[in-house]
Amino acid sequence: MNRRTVLALAVGAALLIPGCTGTGGSTKGADAKAAADPSKVTGTIKVLTVRTDLVQDGTMKRYAAEFNRTYPKVKVEFEALTNYEAEVKIRMNTENYGDVLLIPAVIKKADYPKFFASLGTQAERGKKYRFTDFTTVDGKVYGQSPVGVMPGFVYNKRVWKEAGITEWPTTPAEFLESLKAIKAKTDAIPYYTNFSAGWTLTSWTYVDGAVHCDPQATTKLAEGDPWAKGADLRVGDTLLHDIVKSGLIEKDPTTSNWEESKPRTAKGEIATQWLGTWAIVQFQDAAKKAGANPDDIGFMPFPSQTNGKYCATVAPDYNQAVNVHSKHKQAARAWIDWFTDKSSYVEDNLAISPLKDASMPEVLKPYEEAGVELIEVDDAKGAEVKQIDNTSEVGIYAPEYRQNLVDLARGARKGSLEDFLADLSERWTEAQKTAGS
Repeated sequence: MNRRTVLALAVGAALLIPGCTGTGGSTKGADAKAAADPSKVTGTIKVLTVRTDLVQDGTMKRYAAEFNRTYPKVKVEFEALTNYEAEVKIRMNTENYGDVLLIPAVIKKADYPKFFASLGTQAERGKKYRFTDFTTVDGKVYGQSPVGVMPGFVYNKRVWKEAGITEWPTTPAEFLESLKAIKAKTDAIPYYTNFSAGWTLTSWTYVDGAVHCDPQATTKLAEGDPWAKGADLRVGDTLLHDIVKSGLIEKDPTTSNWEESKPRTAKGEIATQWLGTWAIVQFQDAAKKAGANPDDIGFMPFPSQTNGKYCATVAPDYNQAVNVHSKHKQAARAWIDWFTDKSSYVEDNLAISPLKDASMPEVLKPYEEAGVELIEVDDAKGAEVKQIDNTSEVGIYAPEYRQNLVDLARGARKGSLEDFLADLSERWTEAQKTAGS
């Protein structure tokens, strides 16, 4: 599994837990503070990750070797989990859930202090790092992503050009017509849902904010109806529905295969997938292995413009955190800090750095040339949105909601799009009434 991307966070030092020894401690709720001398940071730590590919090919081991040049007395062990969310959720009923882990989506933001050690104040960390508000509780930061990601369409530029399309579509209707042209003029599958993987479909939630270039998109999820006429999620869900209903997807989405979709896209058998910047390097690598041209892999924003500009939201990938029960918090924090500040993980993944003073990756040059506006969505209401989502049982961050939408569009589920979206609206707005109570 190569879900989104992962790992650790910022600064190149270690931490000292008040009242604990130099190897860390298990003091609940204690901040993971930076220590001065890397040579005194010791311990064996387990790092949980979703990047099974990087563990299997030795990349993570290489990062650990580089880390040990600065922290020679820390041993880093990795555990890659294929079904990360489900497995970690079970483990978090105990105190044994690794020393460094990715914060699962299921954990309520207000509960972060119960499970994770503080990394410092948002006031201080926000000067250097992006995305600190996503894991801030009562002014303290509990996680930091090593990379920023943007949603978008990974596409085969050669196939789109063969279909006569040389400019990015500016509206959902234009995008739909482009896919129809690909179907008519090439042998490629215009759009691949990756239905079976499930998690790939959750990427459609991240059209939110991009459709109308709105930094307050998350606030509107908390306070408004996400499926009202013209609302971002309604626009995205309608486009996905129309793509499927128009027969522009794989023949049988229930037999789709995520890993196989990468070389197939690279070779031009598949034209387009809605994923994120994190996928670009994986598809380019697949092209190299398949003997295809990695330069054929392109990335385009959602087909919508505001004031003549495309917009794309920049958000953190999985946020790394230190287990509050870890006996080696100092070593865990040292790994997290080094990984974000000093490792080549950002460059290796052609990703957006969480460091505010870092430049954009070369692969996103076309975005700069097209004047795509990059926005960071305010996550102040993020916890409330998750609460509403849980109460409503809509599951905007879970696969079933859009699997049901795809099934509806392909005739495997009864009903109309209007009724489907109206049901989502009703459940969501009803749940808003009790949010925070």
